[in-house]
Amino acid sequence: MAKCDICGKGIHFGNNVSHSHRRSNATWNSNIKNVRCKVNGGSKKLHVCTRCLRNGAVERA
Repeated sequence: MAKCDICGKGIHFGNNVSHSHRRSNATWNSNIKNVRCKVNGGSKKLHVCTRCLRNGAVERA
């Protein structure tokens, strides 16, 4: 899974806990989108999380 090129957010790790309290490994993927953004006057494809898109951290090309 890709990481956000703006904030560095990536995959998260933890445990799935059943009703009987047995634990197994779990992973949660961040919502990462491939977006064409304006960078240094040109356009470039970046991996950007939806929070950075929503907050206006990047300008779409």
